[in-house]
Amino acid sequence: MASIDIHDLTVTFPDGTTGLAGVDVAVAEQEFLALIGPSGSGKTTLLRTIAGFLRPSAGHIAIDGRDVTDVPPEQRRLGMVFQQHAVWPHMSVAANVAYPLKQAKVPRAERNRRVDAVLELVGLGGYATRRPASLSGGQQQRVALARAVIADPTVLLLDEALSALDEPLRDSLRRELVSLTRRQGLTAVHVTHDRAEALSVADRVVVLMDGRVQQIAEPDELVRRPATARVAAFIADATVLPATRDDARVTCAELGVSWPVAEVEPVGFLGGGGVQLAVLPEMVDVLPPGTPGTAPATVASVLYARGNFSLTLTTESGHSIRAEVSGTRPEINDAVSLSITRPLVYPD
Repeated sequence: MASIDIHDLTVTFPDGTTGLAGVDVAVAEQEFLALIGPSGSGKTTLLRTIAGFLRPSAGHIAIDGRDVTDVPPEQRRLGMVFQQHAVWPHMSVAANVAYPLKQAKVPRAERNRRVDAVLELVGLGGYATRRPASLSGGQQQRVALARAVIADPTVLLLDEALSALDEPLRDSLRRELVSLTRRQGLTAVHVTHDRAEALSVADRVVVLMDGRVQQIAEPDELVRRPATARVAAFIADATVLPATRDDARVTCAELGVSWPVAEVEPVGFLGGGGVQLAVLPEMVDVLPPGTPGTAPATVASVLYARGNFSLTLTTESGHSIRAEVSGTRPEINDAVSLSITRPLVYPD
């Protein structure tokens, strides 16, 4: 087990592109941290810099209190699992898993003992002599995971490690991965583009955009109170709208609706004048058309969502707002009214 301390980390690529800009992250011992953000946000760059595959332009990385900024990857005691499991087809399962120990010149008897133990750990007991071609995709990913943990790493790095798998296999392996890291006392850093996955597996989630940390929070806090309007849009499917605030009310002219200031959720310091309004799906009640004090809208799409229906609604001003309803399935082009309760309000 080990902690990771990242301070003021900057990565600038040879063409001048900024991959990371002043990133600060502290990962506790045995914590499962997820990195998430849109494409190009810097999440894989951060993981590869922790691993030692990229050298930062500035800043420092310490693992368990030891500065490893200039330490090569093979000396950092890290295990890494990639999206493409990269098991060697000409080797047996046991030989694939034993490879790091063979490179470290661990005696054969000890190698065999540890291979047997780690295959049991990842649910592949009895598969030692099999060839990768005879395994499913999920089983091959378990081989890659076993190879990553057999050398007793202090940190496990996962780069989109589950994204190539189909559901429900992906869900099953996701659960087993979290259990394995807990049992082994591993610190884990997991890059994923899947928001639901990040929120379900992580102790805390780091949201990156444009190479900068936007928010670090536990999943529940991240969903309930995104730090910025951009994070709210990315994490919680919020619609962000311009609004104005005075001493008494917050008004969204785009919707033709206003709220007393006591009935909104301010995030950050709000002065008078322009603000940003973030409307999350759970804040929206879908009512019959013409309901007083509401915003008129039209149903643009309907998806079944485990007992409810996930709607995209188009307002008269052309904005799309997400909502969930139960009961009878709405029809596309239905006229409705939207009542919005306690929207989040951010500085403009």
